[in-house]
Amino acid sequence: MTASVFIDGAAGTTGLEIADRLAGRSEFELLILDDASRKSPEARKAALHAADFAVLCLHDDAARDAVAMAEGSKVRIIDASTAHRTAPGWAYGFPEVVGRDVIAGAARVANPGCYPTGFIALLAPLVRGGLLPADWPYVCHAVSGYSGGGKALIARFEADADIAWRGYGLGLGHKHVPEMQRYAGLGHAPVFAPAVIPAHRGMVVEVPLHLSLMPGAAPADALREALAAFYAGSPVIRVAADAPEELLLRRSAMPSDAMTLHVFGAGDGGQARLVAVLDNLGKGASGAAVQSLNLMAGLPETAGLALQA
Repeated sequence: MTASVFIDGAAGTTGLEIADRLAGRSEFELLILDDASRKSPEARKAALHAADFAVLCLHDDAARDAVAMAEGSKVRIIDASTAHRTAPGWAYGFPEVVGRDVIAGAARVANPGCYPTGFIALLAPLVRGGLLPADWPYVCHAVSGYSGGGKALIARFEADADIAWRGYGLGLGHKHVPEMQRYAGLGHAPVFAPAVIPAHRGMVVEVPLHLSLMPGAAPADALREALAAFYAGSPVIRVAADAPEELLLRRSAMPSDAMTLHVFGAGDGGQARLVAVLDNLGKGASGAAVQSLNLMAGLPETAGLALQA
């Protein structure tokens, strides 16, 4: 049976990438509004009420408005904005961490943020398993391709070839921090230091650890083994068995919905670096939304995803 899907905000980067992943799939039929209708509240409401599933690729206020428009309908919603990631009644769309059955049975799913995806993937299993303390002031350093910033940032980077690095969130209190803290199971909000680099896509998220100062912290090898065991059944998340001398993001990288986790340890055991490498538009956004959509529709979770190495 074919399920209907309405992408509200289909003209944006995330919406376009979701549509690409659904293109040619007989399990889904896209409900598409023309340019004259896609910003019409009446047309959007009609599409929301007609669809089996809706994916909201909107800014936060517009996403809240769309959820209100959908009241009284049968539609099941995946929200790619920040609006509902810690809201009551919403499942967090990270099946590897919250459980596939949770996503499969949910009526409302909040797609994780791109940076939080890497951070939570690294820390949640280790904190949950008691290998790292929950009550610790963690720091997260991360870089992303500029496509995650939307049309304005894309235009800025593509117009100014002299930008080599853009640090932001310097006033702290970044909107990703609440979900990072909640779903990693932390007692304190992490210090989050994001930056953008002159590549269209790609992301590296790092959590440095002073193991020798952390009460009850396991050694780096044990952290790697625990992550590998936790994600052993995942077709999307891979844990590297080795520790390469360098990690690279390439401007020519193709879209990918996979994520690789690394654990690097100092020779004396005193420090470690947890690193996640992913596509900010893949597992960090559109790929995650399609993975949740597959589960909600009762389909294999990797259908339509690009999981090449």
